Amino acid sequence: MDYLWAPWRIEYIKKARDEEKEGCILCGKPAEKNDASNLILHRGRRCFIIMNSYPYNSGHLMVAPYRHVANLEDLNDEERNEQFELVSRSVAILKQVIKAEGFNIGMNLGRIAGAGIDKHIHTHIVPRWVGDTNFMPVAGDIKVVNEALKDTYKKLAGEF
Repeated sequence: MDYLWAPWRIEYIKKARDEEKEGCILCGKPAEKNDASNLILHRGRRCFIIMNSYPYNSGHLMVAPYRHVANLEDLNDEERNEQFELVSRSVAILKQVIKAEGFNIGMNLGRIAGAGIDKHIHTHIVPRWVGDTNFMPVAGDIKVVNEALKDTYKKLAGEF
């Protein structure tokens, strides 16, 4: 068996475990009012846009309501409408600013469905480009992200 070492992943594992003990990150980050360090790009009336700290690709965003809600059916009309409006706006901005050629957009509802944060609903927006997948995810279970989070944040922050 070959081993491909990814020691930086331990930080994600530790942080996910700690955040579960500390409370909901999607409630805590907007409450801190420190948008740049928390990678919050936009605050709407009922929902906000935050960059994923452990992205699948550069520009991986999440849209979430401020209200701590786990189920899609528990969103009220205003939250549901603003959620989709912000997803649409994010797609347009990502096309313009980082020249995304396609997108994976979705929700993981429940831990069994792959939700890392299963008690606070959120929509993932993952930009895609021709050739952005290579052998690393298949061979080594590693995704190469080609730009630092803060650099992507700087590109996107003024657009929302």
